[in-house]
Amino acid sequence: MSTTKATTKKAVAKKATAKTSGKITLSINGSSVVVPEGTTILESAKMAGYHIPTLCYLKDVNWDNSCRICMVEVKGARNLVASCGAVAYEGMEVFTNTPKVLASRKTTLELILSMHERKCLSCSRNLNCELQTLANEYNCNEDMYLGERHNFDIDNKGGLIVRDNNKCILCRRCTSMCSNVQSVGVISAQKRGPDTHIASPFGKSIKETPCVLCGQCITVCPTAALTTTSASDKVLSYIADKELITVVATAPAVRIALGESFGLPIGENVEGKMIASLRRIGFNQIFDVTFSADLTIMEEAAEFVHRVSGDGKLPLLTSCSPGWVKFIETQYPELLPHVSSCKSPQQMFGAIIKTYYAKKMNIDVAKLRVVMIMPCIAKKYEANRDAMLGLNTASGYPDVDAVLTTAELAKLIQEKGIDFNGLKDEKFDEPFAGSTAGLIFGASGGVLEAALRTVSETVTKKPLEKLDFTAVRGVEGIKSASVELDGKIYKVASVSGLANARKILDDIKAGVNPYHFIEIMACPGGCVNGGGQPIKPANIRNAVDIRAVRASGLYSKDKKATVRKAHENPVIKVLYSSFLGEPGGKLAHDILHTKYKPKDKY
Repeated sequence: MSTTKATTKKAVAKKATAKTSGKITLSINGSSVVVPEGTTILESAKMAGYHIPTLCYLKDVNWDNSCRICMVEVKGARNLVASCGAVAYEGMEVFTNTPKVLASRKTTLELILSMHERKCLSCSRNLNCELQTLANEYNCNEDMYLGERHNFDIDNKGGLIVRDNNKCILCRRCTSMCSNVQSVGVISAQKRGPDTHIASPFGKSIKETPCVLCGQCITVCPTAALTTTSASDKVLSYIADKELITVVATAPAVRIALGESFGLPIGENVEGKMIASLRRIGFNQIFDVTFSADLTIMEEAAEFVHRVSGDGKLPLLTSCSPGWVKFIETQYPELLPHVSSCKSPQQMFGAIIKTYYAKKMNIDVAKLRVVMIMPCIAKKYEANRDAMLGLNTASGYPDVDAVLTTAELAKLIQEKGIDFNGLKDEKFDEPFAGSTAGLIFGASGGVLEAALRTVSETVTKKPLEKLDFTAVRGVEGIKSASVELDGKIYKVASVSGLANARKILDDIKAGVNPYHFIEIMACPGGCVNGGGQPIKPANIRNAVDIRAVRASGLYSKDKKATVRKAHENPVIKVLYSSFLGEPGGKLAHDILHTKYKPKDKY
């Protein structure tokens, strides 16, 4: 038998097998590919090794078919087809890069540019803008068409999220994220035709809506139509003032995303280089928030034990995520008694620095400034809550003075001319070291797992045989498990993404929720996917589950660590024995706990 005949026979056999296994065979640019039934042309092309550009489509977020960049030719079709919404069928012949297709994409891009504010050099997304990248790839002429340009007012009325519709391309990723993934729905497309724009209801500023400041709209925006305000100038003024002592602390999720801004692989742990950068920026002391995450576990574990003994509402809901807390305050205020009274690790850290540390080091609290590096925009909001300021804190001063996101820190490192990749690893300052129970806070399920390690040994008085509670790990929106403690079974769950939180809260309201302890994170996948992390373009987000890769960077370090439980952290032991007393005690409660209250939706 000839080689050609043998190849043909194999292809026929392959096609027959595909038909009986729920799969189909189609052709992409002449290459045969077998895909599951229901697969779109866009996904099929990816499986065949071809990249089709998109500006509106985003995996698990948006299928709007509005940008028309992903057009392809299909044999037999009269017009070009949008590949992100068209489902492949048996025998389909697709062409992704014909002259007709390429010309269509270029024309579409030039039409978008005709209505777009083209101030690329001064734009915060310069060189990280999906529109800019595609315009460059397709050699677009930005002046090819003279479109009518609107002059929208920039929505920056004192809020943390800035909306600039002059840079919006109406891809609708932000509205899909806000409404479908987060179920908050404070932005949507308004008006019609050439007057269409993204806005909040009744012409309100974002600040005037029940926006929870998760920042997920920012992470999916392909341009700079949505950004956040920066605290960099404030932080630099602290550092420049030699009368002040400026302390900085970094969240777990920062170290496994910061390197992405400097060309390093997603999820690479750059803790040592991050610390070295912070020293060169000029901070006086550099600490690890995993310490105060351990502190949160100690207080939350004590609170859980107290509640299951009959004192307090169950299920206990965690309070580490300020976006989630703002969500329940505005959407489900009647369920606030279920929320833990613990401050988040960020606020606990600031509170300890301005009480215990100030006294121990004989520092005038008035001259202390606490700066946090966080993966989250809502942390900026949290630092300015009334309960965290001035007379409402144990020190009489704000727990935290300023918050920078991971992306802001990356920009600051670049502006300072620091050769990030060339730095040698350095270590955090003492004494505030944390266990890796605190480290895994950055991933969805991490808070719950860390708490279970301590709660289990607190209740049973026995060491755990296995520390890994893998059932609550992963990027799924709701993960649950059953845990036996001293002969009793407790049901626990970890939830990420506010649409999933809404499902859980509706069950609690209906009295059908079976859980005792629930961790809730506002951002899908947890803090590793926070709104302040480096923004990745659609071609990467569609191909890689960034949440899972970043989380793996935390779990891999936890697996190798020697101190993996909050209650075994020597620093935590000293803090309680020499200052706080017992977890949940009066002094600990005064310094480390707070109250949450209902907020108006508008």
